[in-house]
Amino acid sequence: MNRVAYSLIASAVTLALTACNGDDGAQGVTGEQGVQGETGTNGTNGTNGTNGTNGTNGTNGTNGTNGTNGTNGTNGTNGGAGLIRIATLPAGAEVTGLHLTKQGDLFFNIQHPNDANTEVDTLNNTPFNTGTVGVLTGVNFNELPRNIVSSPVPATSSALEQQTVVSAIGQYQILGQTGDTFSELNEKSLSGGLGVIYGLNTKQEIIKNNMPDFNGFIPTGDNTGYLFTNWEDYPGGMSRLKMSKTTNGAWSVEEAMMVDFDSVKGTAANCFGSVSPWGTPLTSEEWIVNSTVDTTTNPTWNKPTDVGSRLENFRQFLAPEFPNPYRYGYIAEVQNPTTDTPDVVKHFTIGRYEHENSVVMPDRKTVYSSQDDTGGVLFKFIADQPEDLSSGTLYGAKLTQDTGLSDPVVTGFDIEWVELASNTNAQIETWVAQYDDITSADYVEGKTSYISVADVQAWVDGKATYPSVAEGGSPITAGKPMDDRVAFLESRQAAKLKGATAEWRKLEGISINHDRVLEAVTGQDVIADEIVKSAYMYIGIADLDNTMTDGEGDIQLSPRVKDCGGVYRAAIDSNYNLTRIEPVVMGGTYRSSLTGAERCDVNQLSQPDNVIVMRDGRILIGEDGFQENNTLWMYDPKSK
Repeated sequence: MNRVAYSLIASAVTLALTACNGDDGAQGVTGEQGVQGETGTNGTNGTNGTNGTNGTNGTNGTNGTNGTNGTNGTNGTNGGAGLIRIATLPAGAEVTGLHLTKQGDLFFNIQHPNDANTEVDTLNNTPFNTGTVGVLTGVNFNELPRNIVSSPVPATSSALEQQTVVSAIGQYQILGQTGDTFSELNEKSLSGGLGVIYGLNTKQEIIKNNMPDFNGFIPTGDNTGYLFTNWEDYPGGMSRLKMSKTTNGAWSVEEAMMVDFDSVKGTAANCFGSVSPWGTPLTSEEWIVNSTVDTTTNPTWNKPTDVGSRLENFRQFLAPEFPNPYRYGYIAEVQNPTTDTPDVVKHFTIGRYEHENSVVMPDRKTVYSSQDDTGGVLFKFIADQPEDLSSGTLYGAKLTQDTGLSDPVVTGFDIEWVELASNTNAQIETWVAQYDDITSADYVEGKTSYISVADVQAWVDGKATYPSVAEGGSPITAGKPMDDRVAFLESRQAAKLKGATAEWRKLEGISINHDRVLEAVTGQDVIADEIVKSAYMYIGIADLDNTMTDGEGDIQLSPRVKDCGGVYRAAIDSNYNLTRIEPVVMGGTYRSSLTGAERCDVNQLSQPDNVIVMRDGRILIGEDGFQENNTLWMYDPKSK
């Protein structure tokens, strides 16, 4: 301790001398190092500081350029993959009237739903218990993404799901229902009601039709136009609604009318249809022909019938005239469709049979038409002049099945065309008129008043005259010079005996996307930024049984998918000629654990009725099947 004290004293003296600027003394001896002091204890941690404020976001960088589109994938094997449930319909209803406009609006109808349906949705606030015409709002089907998730199968415990439209996208808006008069439109309303048919001469109500089918929209502006709807029963009809669309996608009806078919003595069973490339609705008369694959028009057509039958309703519609069967079963064109009084022309040239649908190719001359019956034919008509279906040539398709194949999922058919005859509406109608005066008074049990199979066979054989009544001929033509009437008035039997294939079972809707086909055939860039490299017409088949699975003739398929049906496509060549038919997607069956019966899988097709081809190549399929709630499907052929 003394050494430490001495050192401190010496240091103090030195500082004092320095401060006075005296001379420095000599350096003293350095003392020894003092001992190390004890380590002090750590201080307590200070409190955390508050967080600083967030800095402002930096500006976004510029977007990179879009990459080029990848090439389309190749089509894979057939199957149920790629099906998206767009919507389910109320109990008892069939999906009809599929129509997709160029603006992307999808119309479809609810045909004959259960009249016991009582549930209502929040948009429409009315039950779906009668024929309904409507549209999916708030969605553009020309711009649909590929990742849409299916709407659910309606729960059996939910009356609301079972009895209304459940959709994966958009909301279903009712435009009109059977009997609606649109009275709020005043002088532009319907005096009777939507789908209500009155007697041609009596003007009395004959039927309140609850079976809306085909829809066809004729635009008059970006968001305005006329919606034409078929009403499928005996007698049939067509309505026209003038409409406009608001900015939120909802539609309003501005005018309503039923098209006047009196000039053609009415129509019957107006089924599906299409809009021609020149903007006229084509309506199809289906199940009035009343013939089979082995017969011509049923001899009992003019036999007295029971009151209340559909045919008796039709007789009441024409009363006091008696219906001539050869005036029904055609494609009728509604010309000048947006005028106050549209003109109606029945095209006898396209043939008489159970027309489901007809489609006009982009050449505006070639027409394909499907026969919805057991033992039906696929027909082709080529007009003499574009946009004029009043004269031309009728053909029937002859199929050759792929060798060694019979499973519907993989079996296709090559097509040849059998020419039947050429003629004009005017000439054919002179033949039709010869049967106008036949009534029930002319009926004779076991005989026919109409064209017989013997008449058709004589035409096929090239006979100079029709056979006598004793030879099986019919009274009107017996012994007279041969003509081509049988090709146009009994078209199925004429096609069959000429060698065409009359074995389709419920050949349903046929459809093309006009612009896609036009691009593929001509190379024109119709759809922006896309050149489609293939062209197809799609075909719905409700059943694949009976004449398609009987082991006879040109079509000999196995009955594996039977009543569930499927969709085919037909390749179109550079002359708009169909050259081959092949399967696209087929329904699937399973065997019920309760009954052992085969049923159509609810997650696959069940009796597809009509198809629509979208701009991007996907197809929309409407069911008329066995499910509790029929489905509107979307199928992507590229997904397989």
